[in-house]
Amino acid sequence: MRKETDIRVLPAIADDPDAVKQAVAKKTGIGIGDISGVEILRRSVDARKMPVMINLRVRVYVHEEMEHFDVPLPDWPSVEGKEEVVVVGAGPGGLFAALKCIELGRKPMVLERGKDVRTRRRDLRAINLFHEVNEDSNYCFGEGGAGAYSDGKLYTRSKKRGNIMEVLRLLVAFGAKKDILIDAHPHIGTNKLPGIITAIRDFIIGRGGEIRFNSRVTDLVIRSGEINGVKLMTGDIIGTRKVILATGHSARDIYEMLYRKGIEIEAKPFAMGVRVEHPQALIDSIQYHCPVRDPHLPPAPYSIVKQVKGRGVYSFCMCPGGVIAPCATSPGEVVTNGWSPSGRNQKTANSGIVVELRMEDFAEFKDRGPLMAMEFQRKIEQTAWREGGRTQKVPAQRLVDFIHGKQSKKLPVTSYKPGITSVELGSVLPSFIYRRLQQGFKLFGKSMRSYLTNEAVVHAPESRTSSPVRIPRDKVTLEHVTVRGLYPCGEGAGYAGGIVSAALDGVKCAEKCVATGP
Repeated sequence: MRKETDIRVLPAIADDPDAVKQAVAKKTGIGIGDISGVEILRRSVDARKMPVMINLRVRVYVHEEMEHFDVPLPDWPSVEGKEEVVVVGAGPGGLFAALKCIELGRKPMVLERGKDVRTRRRDLRAINLFHEVNEDSNYCFGEGGAGAYSDGKLYTRSKKRGNIMEVLRLLVAFGAKKDILIDAHPHIGTNKLPGIITAIRDFIIGRGGEIRFNSRVTDLVIRSGEINGVKLMTGDIIGTRKVILATGHSARDIYEMLYRKGIEIEAKPFAMGVRVEHPQALIDSIQYHCPVRDPHLPPAPYSIVKQVKGRGVYSFCMCPGGVIAPCATSPGEVVTNGWSPSGRNQKTANSGIVVELRMEDFAEFKDRGPLMAMEFQRKIEQTAWREGGRTQKVPAQRLVDFIHGKQSKKLPVTSYKPGITSVELGSVLPSFIYRRLQQGFKLFGKSMRSYLTNEAVVHAPESRTSSPVRIPRDKVTLEHVTVRGLYPCGEGAGYAGGIVSAALDGVKCAEKCVATGP
């Protein structure tokens, strides 16, 4: 017999299978000797009050052997020689689109402008140590996309995007821990993702697919309103009638190309702000209501939203036990983002704190039409580069100094490897963003006691929260509204916001692409 039930236990009990078994027996009234196994189906932390508890959804096996499930690699046949679908971009959207193509019997040809996930580490080292930005290989571009080096958080707020569990199970098959199948906020970790991405690549190639690195797409070949091929920077043209465009939200050259060719695109609001870093121990004490975190608890995250002058000011991509990374994609700009390793064992916690933007905010660049939000974004990133000393050093202030508009006399060392430089951030951010952030941080401090401290450091800007452009597509076929055979996909097209949602969109685009036939 099997029975499912919910239990609330202390963190130390949740980490001990025998103690969990005893807690289940007490909750259900089933004799401890009658329970042959307990399988955890769902796990979450409840830190709303003391003591902090762990919520578990479990399946109890009574007088029945407990099943142990492995998640094998998919047993899909080779697609060698099958009709090709060109996938532009090897981020989450592109890779999962390629996997779905194989499942459906089509050969994916993945074109990635950057390098493979391990080789691109040299370019990450160059930006961190020498402030050198490779426009094709950086934290955003290269195999795995921005997802490879931006934390590996796997949760999405939307449950309507598709089969989330399908994505998670595939990630487990390619090497992720099974914990991501049960945790309320699953996370892989930047240090683990390269191996998983490599396994996905090997599988795609082993099943007859193709992946080409250092293959930047610079143009689309369109005849009579239909895709006929893609042109590479080398001048080579690859003929195809099917293109899944999954370039990520930072491929500005793609937006420029579409605009130049008269292919319909739209400006899209996004959010912009700063990235703030606190000692992780401080966030733990705030969230877990205790001086020192219980060793059985994970480093504490936080999520907070406030309204300031009619706009949302909120935390974004919060990284417990993580670091801040330089995510510029072109020389002459500064961009921040954050990530955590699998153990979330760094001494600092960081989060984007951003203000929602509206179309009227981009009026200065209205002559750029659908690219006006992108130009607004670029201007602030270039301003940060100049204010920071024309390097990858980030303009920064201590948090209390930030809310008082006071340049910090001395800054501590932060996790941001290229370094920081003291700047009054009102010179970097537009006033309407800056003032709302100041007020937002004050409100955060009222909700999270001790959050408002000069131990925390504000880095600017956090500007790549989502795409500033949407590539419109038909709601049913997912094809571009005017170009047949072109499937705008994922974050770069304005239809996703993270690893899971981008992967799900890649799956949907591949399904529609294959369903329309040759």
